[in-house]
Amino acid sequence: MNEELYGIDKDHANKRAIELIPEDFFWSCIDELAPFGSDEGDTALAEFRDWRKANKNSPTIECLKWTIEGVGEMEFDDYNDSLLSRDKIKKQINNEDFDDHQYIFTLDISVIATGFGQLVDEGTIEAQNKPIIKIALDRQIIWSELQKNWEHREQYISYLNILKRALDKA
Repeated sequence: MNEELYGIDKDHANKRAIELIPEDFFWSCIDELAPFGSDEGDTALAEFRDWRKANKNSPTIECLKWTIEGVGEMEFDDYNDSLLSRDKIKKQINNEDFDDHQYIFTLDISVIATGFGQLVDEGTIEAQNKPIIKIALDRQIIWSELQKNWEHREQYISYLNILKRALDKA
């Protein structure tokens, strides 16, 4: 991998990633709804690449653990299916003392970009990472569905469903 590569770049991506996700949105660095188009996704991709350079032979689940514990300020084991309760997410959104943008949106986007960053750079997503990335995708769908006045909700959910399809095949 080119040491100077920054951001999402289809020209330098693994061919398998392009085959699995040919849709233009995935490769956008400016589409805020795309995995790498937001500041959060762009940062997560850059941090994954830095982590990978320093941990060439480590399983990437370690990077996901580091991301969840750092961004989410939570134990890795707590990032599980219990987070997918629609009622829980609704309560978190409505709780003024809970920062759902940080602890749901930013955290999940960071997990998604980290997981799909491996696909972009290496052409694979390690099997043990898939359930974690699926939680992030599913929680983002629920969180988005609860954003009733968000004009980009349907587009974002369609992107997430494309990513779920690609995750199954990766």
